[in-house]
Amino acid sequence: MHASLADILADVAANSIEARATRIEVSVREAGDRIVLAVKDNGKGMPPEILARAFDPFYTEPGKHDKRKVGMGLPFVRQTCEACGGEVTLESAVGVGTTLTCTFQRNSIDLPPMGDLPNTVLSLFNYPGEFEFLFKHQRDDTDYEIARSELAEAVGGFASVESLGLAREFLVSQEESLS
Repeated sequence: MHASLADILADVAANSIEARATRIEVSVREAGDRIVLAVKDNGKGMPPEILARAFDPFYTEPGKHDKRKVGMGLPFVRQTCEACGGEVTLESAVGVGTTLTCTFQRNSIDLPPMGDLPNTVLSLFNYPGEFEFLFKHQRDDTDYEIARSELAEAVGGFASVESLGLAREFLVSQEESLS
């Protein structure tokens, strides 16, 4: 099970990076009685036969994990969404990419906490590789959006403790602005 909604985003977005996406868009939308998490990428995508088995806990994409024969990430995501009165949709096409959308009832007693979005986003921005990562968080009528490339340029990259600290401070300030 995922301990927080941020953990779900981290798990799904890491899969996008592994799928060699060059553009990943992650959004969190809190409005009315719903929370909607979405991850969209332009990675390798899944053929229909793999897409059809994506939520099967006793299946994982061949070659994805050398020592595992099961994949529990998406089944746990589905279980969490459904326990919270929501749903999950997964769309994918080979050569186009994948989009996962999760909805949750905001007032569900089973809703995991949001978790540490600033650290989650920063850790995803800090993954090695050449990809653009866009993050947007909307709470009712207030939002912010940041791109990996913009934040890296503003703080001088993510290679030093100082720049990571500045990036985290920025992300925390943006989250606080949504209150």
